Amino acid sequence: MAAAAPAVASVVLVGGHESAHGRDLLGLVPGAVAVRAGRELGAAVRAVLRESSGPVVVVPMTLGRDPALVAEAARALRWQGDDADTRRLALTEPFGTPDHLVGWLRAAATGAAARWPGDRGALLVTAAASGPFDEADLFRVARLVRQHGPHPWVEVALAGGDPDVTEGLRRCAVLGAGRVTVVPAAFGPAPTADAPPGVPVHDGGPLLSTAAVQAVVTARVTAALDHLVLGHTGIEAALHAEHGHGYAHSHGAEPAHSHH
Repeated sequence: MAAAAPAVASVVLVGGHESAHGRDLLGLVPGAVAVRAGRELGAAVRAVLRESSGPVVVVPMTLGRDPALVAEAARALRWQGDDADTRRLALTEPFGTPDHLVGWLRAAATGAAARWPGDRGALLVTAAASGPFDEADLFRVARLVRQHGPHPWVEVALAGGDPDVTEGLRRCAVLGAGRVTVVPAAFGPAPTADAPPGVPVHDGGPLLSTAAVQAVVTARVTAALDHLVLGHTGIEAALHAEHGHGYAHSHGAEPAHSHH
């Protein structure tokens, strides 16, 4: 008698400020549920566990600048369901890392330069305003994108933050850019703003194609399922994902405090 086929995994995408808290993930991966972190994630996972007998895999949809999303997802999953449910619940590695984001933005910069060869253009990397450390990471990423890249200027603008998109475009024009390509460091589209006089502005998004997003999610889910077979859910390790992402702190003489 043939063995029964393994149950298909249910996939839950959890989003933070890089995806408008999950809204930009809706419909992105066929069959997947897209939610924001916290209570909404907990409720979604409980519902899927009730409705499915197979594994449930949660993917933290960060491009690399939101380690708090990973830790928050782990906290939400830690106490979900009974022992049987826990054994079929897995948290994947983050969708992306800062190094991935640098690579994706460099690819966008190269594509923009190829469309307008010879232009002294600028790349304006945009994202939603979030927190000082996540925003500082974006400035660091932009500097690495500029290094050995095709654009003499790679600037940052924050929708709802400082500098905003209007200021970012103005700065590119003042620096001497003859053209500005706006690329979102996010899952959604780049925000819009009035262009400076005489400087063409082009939408260089989306950062990743739908097919590329689906391929990365598939790879993360496959790896998590392989680990789940060995009894590793990925949840405990992810609880410490945001350690060190914030103000520096002293351990003093506290022997119980350790890095994981």
